[in-house]
This record gives sequence, structure tokens and C-alpha cells, in this order.
Amino acid sequence: MVKDIDKTTSLHLNNEAQFLCFRLDAEKDAQLYGMNIFKIREIIHYDGEVTEILGGSDGVMLGFLSVRGESIPLVDVKRWLHYNANDPSRNLTECSVKDDHNLVIVCHFSNHSIALKVLKIERIIHKNWNEINAGDKQGINEEGKLSAITRFDEQRVVQILDVEKMISDVFPSLKDLDDLTLRCIEAIQSQKLILIAEDSLSALKTLEKIVQTLELRYLAFPNGRELLDYLYEKEHYQQVGVVITDLEMPNISGFEVLKTIKADHRTEHLPVIINSSMSSDSNRQLAQSLEADGFVVKSNILEIHEMLKKTLS
Repeated sequence: MVKDIDKTTSLHLNNEAQFLCFRLDAEKDAQLYGMNIFKIREIIHYDGEVTEILGGSDGVMLGFLSVRGESIPLVDVKRWLHYNANDPSRNLTECSVKDDHNLVIVCHFSNHSIALKVLKIERIIHKNWNEINAGDKQGINEEGKLSAITRFDEQRVVQILDVEKMISDVFPSLKDLDDLTLRCIEAIQSQKLILIAEDSLSALKTLEKIVQTLELRYLAFPNGRELLDYLYEKEHYQQVGVVITDLEMPNISGFEVLKTIKADHRTEHLPVIINSSMSSDSNRQLAQSLEADGFVVKSNILEIHEMLKKTLS
């Protein structure tokens, strides 16, 4: 646990991240994909039984596997990349990862455990966030499944998966639950401006629904650098009531946003809420040590409502 906290602290305080890189196809020049190592629990070759789900296993989810007594949904990542929410019943069998070894990445993020079937693990890469570019600016952000891009080596690039989008696709009933929750929260009376830094289109849509339901004014930015540029331009900070920031973002991370705001005498009083799918204790403790005013597991509607009500009152 102490090692995990030290590793988390070192990476975040230096505006850095590590990504596990993997491939879904056997071709030598196959596209590489990646995800933050802090969302990964373990990597296994699964040889146990996969429990099929109602309706068959020709969609994104292959079924459920059991890892040390815990039942975890198994998702074929290649199928998910071909999945279209407007055609959820499409047979995706032909898009499957072609592998009999069942190489699986077991992940935990946004309070969900999920197992991802991939073909081959390449290696972990270490990057500064300013080496990572937003996916939509590279023309790869189709349907919001790929949030960012960075270099693997001189010849190849890695596309970073938008795991928030994956959760919403794999568990579509969560959207219905969110819609029901939104109908139960009351508006907040405030003229203050809310600033949001979020690179995931899926997560941003949820946040926008929340602040719109609360009848609050807001501006959204795709990364922390653009948020900070706006905040300190023409003394905009005088109009701002709260900053809500993701942790994983191109250019600079959410922790860098938090550090900058709290270190500047003009904005040190400004409430900053971390909204992240990386919900480990080490991330929470680091956020607290850097004087974050709240930490929300992305994007818990009731928690965000309570924190905004508290900070804007």
C-alpha cells in the first residue's frame, strides 16, 4: 500500500502517467491501444468457465468470469471498438479478438470491475501528460471511444481508450439510473460560474447534464491547460465558484490543475473538486494532501450535487 501511494504521488506530482500498451490483432503493424496502469488490477490467462449472459454472447460482453470468487463481466475490446450504441443488437462475432489463450486485463475504475480480453501485451510506457494529445484533434475520436494519443516509439502511436465510454456502453442501464437520479435533485441558486476540465466526451455529457439540471452556469474545457488559461485571463477567477477537474487529461493532469490553483494567492480560496474514475485510496489521499475540496468517483450525481450545494452556498 505504501509503495502504491509513493508511486502514485511521484507520477502525479511530476505531471506524468504510465500506460499499459496492448494489441488486438496479430499483424506486425497492428494498432496499439493503452490504458492507465492505475485502472488495472492484474493480468491473467483465464482458463476457467465463462458464464454466458441472457441473450447470448455475440455482443460486446462475452459473459462473466470468476476471479477469486468475484464475478466480473468479460468484454472483448475489439468488439467494443466496433460497437454502435444505435445498433446494440448487432452480431459482433466477426470482430472478435482471435485468441484461444484468453489473455485478460482485470480492471477496476469508477467503482466497477471489468475484464478486458486482448490479444497481446506489449509493455508499459512512461509519459509526461504534455506528450499526450487529445484524440479528437487527431481524427481518431469516433464515437468517443478513444480519448487520447501518444507515441509508443518513433514509428508507432498508442491510442488511449476512453474507459468511461466503455462503462456506459457495457452497462446501458446505468444511464437510465442516472436519468432517474437527475429527476430527484433540486436546482442550486447561484450566479457563480462552474469550470469543468474533462477530456472524455462521455463523462463530460454526464457532468453537463448535472450542472444543467442544477440550473448553474458553466464552461467546459477538454484539458486542464485550457481551463487554467481561461481562469487567469482577464481575472475570470473572480466570477468562478467551483472548479471540477478530471485527473487524466492531455497537456496537464488534474493534480497539476489543483496544485496551480491552490498555489496562487488569487485563487487559493477557490473550491476544486476532483472527478475521476481512478478511485483508489492513494489518489484520494494525494488529492486531500494537495487541498482538494472534494473527490468524486466519476460521475456520482448525488455526491456532485451535495458538494456543489456546499461550496456554492
